[in-house]
Amino acid sequence: MPLSVGTKAPDFSLKSKTSGDVKDVTLSSNFGHKNTLLLFVPLAFTGVCTAELCDLTAGLAKYTELNADVIGISVDSPFAQEAWAKKDKIGITLASDLNKKTADAYGVLLPDLAGFGAVSARAAFIVDKQGIIQYSEQTPTPKDLPNFTAIQETLAKLQ
Repeated sequence: MPLSVGTKAPDFSLKSKTSGDVKDVTLSSNFGHKNTLLLFVPLAFTGVCTAELCDLTAGLAKYTELNADVIGISVDSPFAQEAWAKKDKIGITLASDLNKKTADAYGVLLPDLAGFGAVSARAAFIVDKQGIIQYSEQTPTPKDLPNFTAIQETLAKLQ
């Protein structure tokens, strides 16, 4: 079960690779400054994940206006994520949960997806500036997308 609204969000420090540099992405770096939309996606280079993050990239200005940082998290390596972002022009921060500890901490680790082993479910969390979860959704199947209308409505209330 995904963590529920009102829960203190587990902090994390995950690796991200863009423009040749590997950097740390830490949830708590947004505390006190902006809200954070966390999007867990099962695997890079898959159709639904690519469509979700490309659509989000196209509408990223809306999330910036809502004072939200957007972080996509998958169990892929930061090197695979970088190649995916370049190939499909994904413009949000992608963070590698290669050891699967973050997906597990948020309650969205699937033990096995179609024989590929453990991956994160498709899920969305809004973490406010104080580090409290204000929106929590795990989709019924990995093929279903989160409710982005509800996500944007929640973010608008948090400004």
